[in-house]
Parts: sequence; structure tokens; C-alpha cells
Amino acid sequence: MRPYKVLLFIAVTMAVLGALYWAFPEGKLLKTSLFADNEPSTDIDTIAEFPVFAEEDTIVPETPKPIIPKVVVDSTTDSRVFLQAFYASLAQSSERKIRVIHYGDSQIEEDRMTQQIRETLQARYGGKGVGLMPLAQTIPTLTVKQELRMSGRFTMPANGPRRYLVYGPKPTQRTDGLYGVMGQVAVMNDSLVSGSEDVTAICKPIVKTALYERWQVFADSSVHYTFAGDTVQLSGKGSVYGLSQESKTGIIVDNVPMRGCLGIVFTKIDSEQLRTFYEKENVRLIIMQFGGNAIPSNQNPGTISAIVKGLREQVQYLRACAPEASILFIGPSDMLTQIDGEWQTYPMVPYMDKLLRKMAMEENIAYFSLYRWMGGAGSMMRWQEVGLAGSDGVHFTRSGARKAGNAVVNWMLEGMEE
Repeated sequence: MRPYKVLLFIAVTMAVLGALYWAFPEGKLLKTSLFADNEPSTDIDTIAEFPVFAEEDTIVPETPKPIIPKVVVDSTTDSRVFLQAFYASLAQSSERKIRVIHYGDSQIEEDRMTQQIRETLQARYGGKGVGLMPLAQTIPTLTVKQELRMSGRFTMPANGPRRYLVYGPKPTQRTDGLYGVMGQVAVMNDSLVSGSEDVTAICKPIVKTALYERWQVFADSSVHYTFAGDTVQLSGKGSVYGLSQESKTGIIVDNVPMRGCLGIVFTKIDSEQLRTFYEKENVRLIIMQFGGNAIPSNQNPGTISAIVKGLREQVQYLRACAPEASILFIGPSDMLTQIDGEWQTYPMVPYMDKLLRKMAMEENIAYFSLYRWMGGAGSMMRWQEVGLAGSDGVHFTRSGARKAGNAVVNWMLEGMEE
């Protein structure tokens, strides 16, 4: 080989080695293993004792990677394929508890829609009770009547233990992210509210399907509690993240309404609290129903696109906190506004529906389009005519919500039979 060719070979080799050095600093090359970052955390020391949520500052472990593999999709893919993990868990419902959490905006207040999902799943797979409820319920439900007493006297929820909401105005928010799985917490502390260190919650089932077998309380270890029938007596100073009426086996479906919320709040909740609850409570399906609150005040496609991007981040966060759970996103219903004096569908409803479905498919989660199921543009007017939607052109009536809830759960279960 001629001398100049040897020199050229040496120069090229040195350049390649230099590039590799800068691309992979010392100690980094070994971490590029195909399997290095795919194992979920199994460090028992990082998991708080259930059902107590620790209040002390802790080092949050690295968020585990989801264990459900990604699926390549196209325009013909039925998104129910992404519910397979939930479907598989149902085979264990006679032996253990399978939990479903339904997060949503005001469309699911009063336990609407969720009630039908719960009743159908429990009728088929067992389970009792309505699941989670806050210590003080500010919005009455159709399934359980709640009453709050402090120091033996009846108290309105607004006058009870101080509440913090991840989806509320600034004065009601915390800086530590300790909101619990419902995104709200009640603090028993007489320095905040006189008498709040002695609380009685009475939660009486209204309908037969709300009957339960046992209570659970999710609170700090400093809060002590006893049960007597439909009553739970709590004492001490600390945070109460929720009460639950349920059974030891079968399906438990929690209703978690967040009035006025866009759904872009879950990343503000402490990931360790979420991870602990989802794991210990065997949460196998998370339902997210958001988007409607973005429509009336946003008519710019760019803004809607940014909101959907934010919802994508919430999906990714919850999936990382509950890697064994399936996720179902329910899009907004048809919604009406006046345009040139006539009631019409908000122009951004079909656009958001399209973006949400695209996001869901890309994130490998199931998607149910309320907008398309109702009949598309203008369908809300037909629903109003038959008493299934309210005069605001936005919300379902109770009968409309029952119809919608049944449609969702039947669609889910049909996916098992295909």
C-alpha cells in the first residue's frame, strides 16, 4: 500500500474513534443495552405501606417503563385491541379485586355514566360498592348519600376539613403534589379548621347496586378511624385522600369527577402516590373523559392541538404510573353554540375528536368517540328533542348519561367477543 493511503487510513480511523468518544462518554456505552431500561422498578423500599400515603419528603424513584408492548396501527385498527390487558385481568375477578378508575369532567358528576359501567361489569364479573369517594362530597351522587359531622355536629362540606384540589383555583392547590389518586385531599387539622381533627362521615347507599362488603380509608398514618355500619369515625391530624365502599373480589369502579377540568392535571399529582395506589389496588383500567371544557373558549385549531398535546402527556404519565393497566379515552360529546342566530355544533368539536383519536392510536390506548356515537354534527339537538340532553346543549340529562354509559361499557365488552 502506498504511504499516502496508509496516512489517509490512519486519519479516518482516528476521526471515527473521536466521534465515538464524544457520542458515548465514559460509562455511557454500556447503558445502551436493548434491555437496560425496560424493567419496572421492584425496589420494595420505595413503596409506601398501603393504604397509608407517606407525607415525608422522599426520593422519587425513576418512573418505570410501561410493560405493555407498542402495537403498530393503521386507519382500520379497532382501538379495543388496547384493552387486552384489562380483558385478561377479568379472568381473576372471582379471586381478587379488579379496579377501574373513571376520571372525567362535569359530564360524569353524580356518578353519571360511571354508574352504568359499574353495574354492567359487576353484574357480569362480581364486585360490590361504588368505590372511592372524598371525605366530604360537594356534589351529591345518585348512588350514595353522604353526610359530614365535626365534633358530633352536622357540617356542610364547605365548612369541613380544608380541601385541596389539583384541578381547583390556586388557593386550593398544594405545592407538594400530595393530592392522592382522586386529585383532592381533605386535611384534618384544628389549626386550619376548628374541630376538623374529629370527623364523622356517613355514607349510605341509595340504590341496591351500591351495597358493599367493606370500607377502606386512604389517609396518613396519623389519622385513626373506626367503622360502624355506614359510618366511619376519624380522628387525628393529617390528610384523608378518600374513602371506599367495596368488596374483596370482583370489579370496583371509581367515579372521579373534576368539574371544569381540561384533564391536564395528573402530572401535578405525586407519582409515588399514584403508583402505590394503582399497584396495591390492582387498577387494570383507567378511563379518561376530557376535552369538552376546551371547546367553548377556544376556536383556534392551534390551541386545540396544544391541549391535545397536553392530554397526551397525561396519558403517558398515567401509563408510566400504572404500567399493567389499559387506558380508555372517551372524547367529548357533540356541543352546541349559536352561530348567526342558529344553534350549531361548535366548529372545534369534530377537530378535537379527530386529534384525540389520532393521539389515542399513537399512544396505543382505546378511544370511544361520544361525538360520532351520538350522530356527529347537530346530534345534540336531536338528543334535546327526546329529553337526553340539557338545554345548555353541552351536558346529557340523567337518562342521556345512562344511555351513554351503557354504550361505552357495551362497546368495551363487545371487544372481548371479537
